[in-house]
Amino acid sequence: MARLDEFRGSDKYILDDDLAKAFLIARILGKPLLLEGEPGTGKTKLAQEYAQHVGLPIYEFPVTSESKVTHLVSNFDDVMRLMDSQAVIANAQMERAGLSTRIDLRGRKIDDLKHYVRLGPLTQAYKNPNSVLLIDEVDKAPREFPNNLLYVINDRKVIIPETGEMIETTLETMPSIVITSNHEQDLPAPFIRRCVYHYIEFPNPQRMREIVRLHHPDANESLVESAITIFYQLRELGLQRKPSTSEILDWLTYLKRDGDVSPDKLNHLEGYQALVKHKDDLPVLDAVKRYGIESVRASKSPKSPYLNR
Repeated sequence: MARLDEFRGSDKYILDDDLAKAFLIARILGKPLLLEGEPGTGKTKLAQEYAQHVGLPIYEFPVTSESKVTHLVSNFDDVMRLMDSQAVIANAQMERAGLSTRIDLRGRKIDDLKHYVRLGPLTQAYKNPNSVLLIDEVDKAPREFPNNLLYVINDRKVIIPETGEMIETTLETMPSIVITSNHEQDLPAPFIRRCVYHYIEFPNPQRMREIVRLHHPDANESLVESAITIFYQLRELGLQRKPSTSEILDWLTYLKRDGDVSPDKLNHLEGYQALVKHKDDLPVLDAVKRYGIESVRASKSPKSPYLNR
């Protein structure tokens, strides 16, 4: 099974008890840990920080709408094999012409297909005992992707199509697998049943203070408190896209560099570009910039009365 040392977080990642326990249970059972939650709640960071903390290789697969499970297993480099085939012909022609020049194939032989197979992240993780595999944003994938993935992980083995080579792992050597989802679409029930599940709640203000202090230990206390207050007020204004943890950290990076951020500037959302990132939120942003977040928040609706003045 995967390493069973209990991960309690790192100097850049705060891990609560429930998430730490879910991650440990997944590794004990040899099952993937499925993490859901808002963007920016640290789902992806768990795998990355764990791998770095314990010194394990990590293999990452960012999922897209065109992803297939075969991409996790291997890819065949047809272009390189074609170029090598042309090089073989060219070398033969140069030899017949009595020329000493040769194109270096670096030991590759066109009839040996393993020279052109590129192992995918799942296969690499299986080949490296107790490594870490991150499958990021699985909810972006086509519907069949999670179900196909589930069979590959359950079998704990893959077969390279071009060579027939079988690569397998065991419960003792199983990689730690973290699968993240922003819940853009529901995942199939059979897939979820075969995972250990944890939902990461968005950090409350106290936890956010701890996170901010990890990343900005030298930030002015008054600035941090004001920024956190305004950040949560902004999230309450009914935005289409609420700012995330990573965005308040970016905002504070800017505010610290600016060096002269008055309470009034903060109230009117100085450096808003780091926080508000959806065109449908621009009317609310305009109201905040004009009247201040306190005034907009105090109104019954973020779009009234200020947006009609």
